Amino acid sequence: MRTTIGIAVDIPEPWGGQLTRARAQTGDPAAAHVPAHVTVLGPTEIDVVDLPAVEAHLSEVAAAHEPFTLHLRGTGTFRPRSEVVFVNVAGGVADFERLWAAVRELDAVRRELKFPYHPHVTVGQEVPTGALDAVFEELAGFEAKFQVNGFTLFEHGAEGRWRPQREYRLGDGPAPPPSSHRRRA
Repeated sequence: MRTTIGIAVDIPEPWGGQLTRARAQTGDPAAAHVPAHVTVLGPTEIDVVDLPAVEAHLSEVAAAHEPFTLHLRGTGTFRPRSEVVFVNVAGGVADFERLWAAVRELDAVRRELKFPYHPHVTVGQEVPTGALDAVFEELAGFEAKFQVNGFTLFEHGAEGRWRPQREYRLGDGPAPPPSSHRRRA
């Protein structure tokens, strides 16, 4: 049996809600069930029997990395290669790259990538060009700075929702189980 997992850092309020609403205004259907976040590991299919090893590995990764400051500023795009507009990670890029590389050291989650890893917050994807242009302009002056204290392991449900499974606190191992995780929109 297989399952699809992902690992992300949520964007806290008030910025997370602002970015999720901006994404929803583009008509991007993912905004309804994927709150604003920076992806550490995109959707990755694994064998369910590998999940305990993945969780143990993530505990080690979290314990080995210290909290860091994330600075989001302005917008960017992957167009014309991919119809995506995002908010830039202006500070904390190296921290995300280290987390991403450490997570991918486990064979169970390593996969071939379509694009190089580029931490960002998606605010529009696969929507009409005018909507992408509008969100690009609307958030051009966006800026936020906050401490990243951990990341979350998600499982992708059949209905398209990402359900939090476990939180990991940077520098001191696993956080409480997902029952303490804030509700995902």
